[in-house]
Amino acid sequence: MSANWNLVADIGGTNARFSALLDDGSLESEFEFHHSVEEYPQFADLIDGLLAEIATATGWDNAPANVCFAVACPADDEEISFTNSHWQFTKTHLKQLLGCENLSVINDFEAVAHGITELDDSDLVKVGGGDAVSTKPIGILGAGTGLGVAGLVPRVDSYDVIDTEGGHADYPPIDDMQSKVVNSLRERYGRVSLERLLSGKGILNIYIALCSIEAVEVEFETPAEVVAAALDKSDSKALQTLNMFCEGMGSAAGNLALTFGAKGGIYIAGGVIPRFQEFFINSGFRSKFEDKGRFVSYLQPIPVFIVVRSNLGLLGAAKKLQQI
Repeated sequence: MSANWNLVADIGGTNARFSALLDDGSLESEFEFHHSVEEYPQFADLIDGLLAEIATATGWDNAPANVCFAVACPADDEEISFTNSHWQFTKTHLKQLLGCENLSVINDFEAVAHGITELDDSDLVKVGGGDAVSTKPIGILGAGTGLGVAGLVPRVDSYDVIDTEGGHADYPPIDDMQSKVVNSLRERYGRVSLERLLSGKGILNIYIALCSIEAVEVEFETPAEVVAAALDKSDSKALQTLNMFCEGMGSAAGNLALTFGAKGGIYIAGGVIPRFQEFFINSGFRSKFEDKGRFVSYLQPIPVFIVVRSNLGLLGAAKKLQQI
């Protein structure tokens, strides 16, 4: 059976999510398909089977009309090479594989920014501050496999998205222990970006660095293990790690608010923080967000929202298609 349908994707360093939508203005669909990046040596290996998978689930045996893929890397060039995975492809080859009429490839946090315009109160958890100013910019950052950063500037009846690679800006330590951790990581990486600490992988980086600094044996091998030990308070280094992560996110979020003049609010997206949402809310995040010397009073009214909606990237990619 043929149907006029569209395909959107949110592809990170760990997971690739796809949604098949009827071309009728819909932003969401019951037909979502999730795959693990590590299962596929080549990006084309996944795409080869994806259309067949969609056809089986939907009954649609024709190619999609319009496609928008949100990718966790710079998206302006013909060749797409993911920052935190082994995948790469060219836009020309991808369009051939899909057989689509129109293809758009955007940064994953551009998609997140588009998606935020469709959220309601049930999708958000507020962490301090007052009311958002609807005419002022919004800042967006989020920890997943990496760290994404974007901005959103309202216009009359519309908005503009600022897609960035802000997650790869330098990490600025704000106390002695953070400085020691950065110095330890510098021995491994040379240069230490925000993403090296403020991401899923960053949690493990902080933990390993703290163990090295204090000559403590490394007990955990994954970020999930570190988080679990911190939440049940069974390991002091894991707890120190998660506190440092939350405070670092607070500092980075405050810097973003100052940079964008984000009185429209700061939105925390990504899959990492919702896994320890209560810990995050009760951590030093908000105090570090506001701890900007003479500009404390500037930051105090700015609300921060944790986004708890799981398909935000797909939602945003579908919203982008409406604008093409």
